[in-house]
Amino acid sequence: MRVKKISHVAVAGSDLEQAKVLFHDILGLDFSGSERVEHEGVTTHFYEAGESSIELLEPFSAETPVGKFLSKRGPGLHHIALEVEGLDDYVLKLKEARIVLLSEEPQLGAHNMRIIFIHPKSAGGVLIELCEKS
Repeated sequence: MRVKKISHVAVAGSDLEQAKVLFHDILGLDFSGSERVEHEGVTTHFYEAGESSIELLEPFSAETPVGKFLSKRGPGLHHIALEVEGLDDYVLKLKEARIVLLSEEPQLGAHNMRIIFIHPKSAGGVLIELCEKS
């Protein structure tokens, strides 16, 4: 059980053309693709930054979790994702420590990663995603 790296930093927004200009055209980050994550109601767009990524989140509608986030807070940092080994062991430890999770069990996210989110009220106001390769 260990944290391997920061997998990605996710940014919620809607202006994908402006994001492309900044991340690809100006900063030179490689676009590695988009993926629909149906159960989260979001399309993810990844730009590679060394061993980590910047994930742009585009909600399907205002009724999805990311859509509600945008309505309430506007565009900006949504979550930080840590790639781990031993996700199931982490989930047990988090539950034992009464850390609030957004789901009971890991779910399948983008890139076939198993994911679970730690509620911001248990993580100093930051939404934390733990992810592990399936």
